[in-house]
Amino acid sequence: MINILLHGAGGRMGRAIADIVKAKENMRVICGVDIAATGEFDFPVFTDFSDVPEDTEIDVIIDFSHFTAVPGVVSFAKKRGIPAVIATTGLSEEQLADVKALSSRVAVFRSANMSVGISLLKQLVCEAADFLGDGFDIEIVERHHNQKLDAPSGTALAIADAINESENNKFKYVYERRSVRQKREKNEIGISAVRGGNIVGDHDILFAGNNEIIEINHRALSRGIFAEGAVKAAEYLITKGPGMYDMDMLVKERK
Repeated sequence: MINILLHGAGGRMGRAIADIVKAKENMRVICGVDIAATGEFDFPVFTDFSDVPEDTEIDVIIDFSHFTAVPGVVSFAKKRGIPAVIATTGLSEEQLADVKALSSRVAVFRSANMSVGISLLKQLVCEAADFLGDGFDIEIVERHHNQKLDAPSGTALAIADAINESENNKFKYVYERRSVRQKREKNEIGISAVRGGNIVGDHDILFAGNNEIIEINHRALSRGIFAEGAVKAAEYLITKGPGMYDMDMLVKERK
């Protein structure tokens, strides 16, 4: 039985994860942590990591919270020596460095997007960029709900990074174009963010050439896909030693 500590248990993603885990025979949410949790839960929920009893047997942490709460996750995982799935986005460079440092002690799973489909999309856009070459301009447009705080999305940046790394880091990123009053350069990847309504998450990658446009896109129709990905990550992570892991690695190993 895999015992999970669910951080952000009271949020929409936390509740979705709890529902998925509840239907599984090989895992359970042993407890949750959420500073503002309200309502009923099938497991104890604490407002702070310091309230979690020392004798609680935790195999893995799943964090789907707010970037300001991630330091608490890192500190707790380090103190207890517990693997952690960090699914929260919008982390600062300092926070990312702390997460990386934690991976020297325990297994850490972090992906900008927990969807298996996004991992496949990144492979496809890298192949397209290589095949199409310099004759096509690349633009990334992401759309999310009006409650999302970070922009552009971590997923959009991860897609851009995947393309850039596959092309020897020859691109620079341009965010929006209102303040850039000049012709587009060939070594640019444009990244634009849209916020509105209850859009779960859309990502369009445009390859614009002379007289033709190729689009590769991903539509998230439900937050459930991210919750399912986080649960798969937890199952994957407990078999690993210290180090950094992500959805791309999980997908490759499952082939």
